[in-house]
Amino acid sequence: MAADNPVEVSIDVFPYLRLLKDGTVQRLGGTEVAPAGLDPETNVLSKDIVIIPETGVSARLYRPNSAKPEQKLPLVVYFHGGAFIISSIADPKYHASLNNLVAEAGIVLVSVNYRLAPEHPLPAAYEDSWAALEWVALHGKQEAWLKEYADFGRVFLVGDSAGSSISHHLALRLKKSDVGRDLKVLGIGMINPYFWGSDPIGDNWWMFVCPSDKGCDDPLINPFADGAPSLTGLACDKVLVIVAEKDILKDRGRLYYERLVNSEWPGKAEIMEIEGEDHVFHIFDPSSQKAKSLIKRLASFINEANAAVV
Repeated sequence: MAADNPVEVSIDVFPYLRLLKDGTVQRLGGTEVAPAGLDPETNVLSKDIVIIPETGVSARLYRPNSAKPEQKLPLVVYFHGGAFIISSIADPKYHASLNNLVAEAGIVLVSVNYRLAPEHPLPAAYEDSWAALEWVALHGKQEAWLKEYADFGRVFLVGDSAGSSISHHLALRLKKSDVGRDLKVLGIGMINPYFWGSDPIGDNWWMFVCPSDKGCDDPLINPFADGAPSLTGLACDKVLVIVAEKDILKDRGRLYYERLVNSEWPGKAEIMEIEGEDHVFHIFDPSSQKAKSLIKRLASFINEANAAVV
């Protein structure tokens, strides 16, 4: 019967999802699930917790299995990519990549599971991520792993793709907030940042996830648009931007770095370009040599900034 009466596709946002005319969302990727627990290859432990019961926002917490409570570790709050419409903290590819990062850097990590569009259009993902950061600041010290192993005076915001955009906006919001006083954010790591401009990339993706009258010049996705907050307001001392040679978004990542360097922001910005690779290649193949190099550079960035305040 279903074959004789197929449900028509209303919107096709390839390669992410299809929205059917009956309202059904068919995700084409990012739906696989890896359980939390001990990863034998990296000796990293993880567990899932609900942090915002009202919205169902959850997080996956990571720590080295060898960590000792008396030795507080830097705390990374991580925001996954997926164009705001696919993937999760349980995505096996992200789980593998973050196990590698935690093992390499020797950190405690909170991976935020924000709600996805189109069921929850933007700015839901930004608001969920801000609420998660508030939870870390206000309630994280009551969570056993964070209380025992995390140093709230050495915090980093890290994200890839859409998650980089989230990290950027949260760092701007921190400066004038109570959260910014409770957490000392030392740096931001931005991997293949997903920034747009007046010339859209791809189809109508942005208008699909964010029904905004500003279009592709909405400051949520274009930090260079008129009316966007000044980069001088970033509440951190260091920023690392990582771009990939074959990524169509590479130039906008470079532009972000250049604008930051030439602004009145008093911190230090760094950039790394991975030759011969495309957008978030390290997520699709976390065991590749270049993915390992990326993780080592990010770990070094975290530990260099960390060493400066120890």
